[in-house]
Amino acid sequence: MKKFVNWCVELFSLSQQRRQKPAFLAAIFTLSLMAGVMFSVPAPAQVIIKTRPQPTVINQNLPPVPSRPSRTIKTRPLPTIPPTQQQTVTNNQQKTELRGVWLTNIDSDVLFSTQKLTNALERLKQLNFNVVYPAVWNWGYTLYPSRVARRVTGRTVDPEPGLRRRDMLKEAASEGHERGLKVIPWFEFGFMAPADSQLAKRRPQWLTSKVDGSKIKKEGTHDRVWLNPFLPQVQGFIKDLIVEMVQNYDIDGIQFDDHFGLPSEYGYDNYTVALYKKEHNGKAPPKDNKNPEWVKWRADKITDFMKEVFFAIKAVDKNCIVSVAPNPQRFSYEYFLADWEKWERMGLIEDLIIQIYRNDMSVFVKELQNPEVIKAKEHIPTSIGIISGLKNKHIPIEQIEAQVKQVRDRNFAGVSFFFYETLWNMSKEPSQQRLSGFRGLFSEPAKYPNLLANSKS
Repeated sequence: MKKFVNWCVELFSLSQQRRQKPAFLAAIFTLSLMAGVMFSVPAPAQVIIKTRPQPTVINQNLPPVPSRPSRTIKTRPLPTIPPTQQQTVTNNQQKTELRGVWLTNIDSDVLFSTQKLTNALERLKQLNFNVVYPAVWNWGYTLYPSRVARRVTGRTVDPEPGLRRRDMLKEAASEGHERGLKVIPWFEFGFMAPADSQLAKRRPQWLTSKVDGSKIKKEGTHDRVWLNPFLPQVQGFIKDLIVEMVQNYDIDGIQFDDHFGLPSEYGYDNYTVALYKKEHNGKAPPKDNKNPEWVKWRADKITDFMKEVFFAIKAVDKNCIVSVAPNPQRFSYEYFLADWEKWERMGLIEDLIIQIYRNDMSVFVKELQNPEVIKAKEHIPTSIGIISGLKNKHIPIEQIEAQVKQVRDRNFAGVSFFFYETLWNMSKEPSQQRLSGFRGLFSEPAKYPNLLANSKS
């Protein structure tokens, strides 16, 4: 089309120069004919980003893709960062502070193309962030090519079209490091999986159950199931996924959260019941899933596995940071059997980012002052996860600024925001206003903390 238009322009100029009326009329006639064809075609509609389209399966040997809800994202153009006078600051003069953000594939398409990922990393570097946590395991799939995943799920990578024919994690590590960013993949779903996933369908014997025998747990509108974290085959699969990632990628660490535990209503599958009986002289586990002894027994088993994973990572790369981003201890322990306070005391956590997603400032501050939080700060760099918004939940920049101030006033190692898309895109406030807020928070670069200084690995 471009060549055709150029030809018409040249022909028009030539007709003017030589005053050849027939050539001029021919050009006008041809352009009119082409315009009629062009205007008969409907104009392209506004581009709507759906983060979870159901791709067409071409290879019939691959398992079908379960339906997943489409998520419409109306993205704003990336706001322009106004130029500022840069001050020369030596590395020794820079303050040390963790400044992170989670990159997700839910309600965001930032991971779904090389260009969008690169643009995001460049923008974060310009805003003086120094670490990113890209999601790499959710919806029953890896977001990077994995032979381990293929053996179990039948697919090497999430079937999202934007992840095909590329290695998102390799790109994130390479592009992130080029910009001085640490890259710590987020093993988001842990032992959780969609009920209709290939993982659940292909390995139903791996699923744990509730006291009534049911397996499904609602998470919002979604049906979830949970892999049995006490089952050796499950442990082997999860550990192999993690070790494969550490072996194959130039990453700075790997991050887990509460999903590396288990909702406390689970654990009544045949294998776990038999194991409990074996260790309790034939006595069955209590039907009350909040029974203190029953909670502790399961939490201790998960701690044992966490220890295995920690040393499996360190056997491959002793400098690979083991990061955990849990909820406050009471919630993590009682509701997800994730005893991160114990993990921290055992030296199994090198980067602790406590998710304190609270709007009430008094509640937010109270969580910062919990005894286990203060103790953790004495042992390892401890940061705070702050919510910057959700798809249907606006968080004003003033609240973000106030919470960062509270964190800094108490000398935490830093902050991380959930999640990238809400920094300036999913917000009721103008993008430039949000941008100015983050520029004010991180006006100068900061060194990433030395998280391995007190490591027991």
